[in-house]
Amino acid sequence: MSDVVVPNPYAPPRARVQDVAAQGAALVLAERSSRLGAAIVDSLIFMAMVYLPMGIGAVIGTAVPGSDNAAGPVLMVVGLTLAGFVAWTWLTLKQMSATGQSLAKKRFNIKVVLSDGSPAPIGTLIWKRNVLTWLLSILPLYSIIEVLFIFGEKRQCLHDRMADTIVVEA
Repeated sequence: MSDVVVPNPYAPPRARVQDVAAQGAALVLAERSSRLGAAIVDSLIFMAMVYLPMGIGAVIGTAVPGSDNAAGPVLMVVGLTLAGFVAWTWLTLKQMSATGQSLAKKRFNIKVVLSDGSPAPIGTLIWKRNVLTWLLSILPLYSIIEVLFIFGEKRQCLHDRMADTIVVEA
């Protein structure tokens, strides 16, 4: 008998594939309400993962009786806050690099893509959409003006325009 291995034609593909927008398929822009809901839920997730541990650390740190040294409670608050931030960052980056979605965008079934429909690189998602917007938010009224851009025909906030991205249904 020969040892010929016949591949199973019904086996799933072994290659790792990436979603690609179908040629000629129209992208459906995400509803403004979905974007707002995802932004609110993302904020709540961030607060739960970063600010909640900070508050717990502050409560526990100040509850230690007879402690005249403030270094212990401060280290506890900083440590728990940092641990929460690292966990949030890891989960968010993992999700964004895999699907172009934040944790809440996944739940709301929307995602960020480049204006031509191709997947947005993780660098664009982080630097152009998030960090640049965060830096510009120190300008008075920037945050309000930035969000008002969503009422345009393309439903793009200012950070979408700067990054050349759109938010579509996943």
